Amino acid sequence: MTEIRTPRLILRRWHDDDLAPMADINADPRVMQWVDDGSPHDLEHTAEAIEQWEEEWDEEGFGLFAVELLASGELAGFTGLSVPGFLPEVLPAVAISWRLGSQFWGQGYASEAAHATLEFALQDRGLDRVISISRAGDEASENVIRKLGMVPERETTHPVYGHPLRVHSIDLTEFHA
Repeated sequence: MTEIRTPRLILRRWHDDDLAPMADINADPRVMQWVDDGSPHDLEHTAEAIEQWEEEWDEEGFGLFAVELLASGELAGFTGLSVPGFLPEVLPAVAISWRLGSQFWGQGYASEAAHATLEFALQDRGLDRVISISRAGDEASENVIRKLGMVPERETTHPVYGHPLRVHSIDLTEFHA
């Protein structure tokens, strides 16, 4: 089982008891404002998403980690890797992403989890390049992207929702663990 420990977090595969807390995160309009069309997701949608995330682990050897606080065992959200099939123009690519409950914002958890995930991608999984896709205006995500050392690569438009997107990248030669 793949698990990564950071000073404050455990990044791990999904457990059955993660569904309710992840559904609560996905139901928060503040969390979801930058995702897809900005609508909150319900329990059923979250269950389907977790199932897809686990399938990607089995198929690709990477996926989205559940992010657990080491001190309390609380689920904070996710970070991880996925193939951004919704944006064919960047393929082949692997994207890093994250989503944390709003009560966990502003404490450095997203940066800590994303850095560990990027290190996992480039050093453990042997990827030579990772991208991140953010919605224009999502300054919190842009801040994490900068902290990861990623550089702007292109601007594009979401093919379904029509909003502007920014694609950033980093390759193995630019990464500093």
